[in-house]
Amino acid sequence: MESLNVLELKKELDNGLQTVLLDVRDKWEFELCHIDGSINISLSEIMERKDELDKQPRTVVICHHGMRSTMAAEHLIMEGFKQIVNLEGGIDAWASTIDQSMTRY
Repeated sequence: MESLNVLELKKELDNGLQTVLLDVRDKWEFELCHIDGSINISLSEIMERKDELDKQPRTVVICHHGMRSTMAAEHLIMEGFKQIVNLEGGIDAWASTIDQSMTRY
């Protein structure tokens, strides 16, 4: 499975790379903080809601620190998703490195 760090993701987003940002944290976590443009489907719902996602576009999977996103990414790859990328360090790394104004928990 491919992964990237928050600096790489920020650069890609700044350069206009078309990427789906899939945040698999629980709803309350997503409401606290998230990367603009992210969609939220919690890990506990990912298999029952996978049909809401397109299997073709590049999708970066995000969680708090990178563990749940790894699990979600593995599930999606097994379901035939083609370009799944895990965000190393998750939203916590994003908040500490890219957007220090973001709520951390």
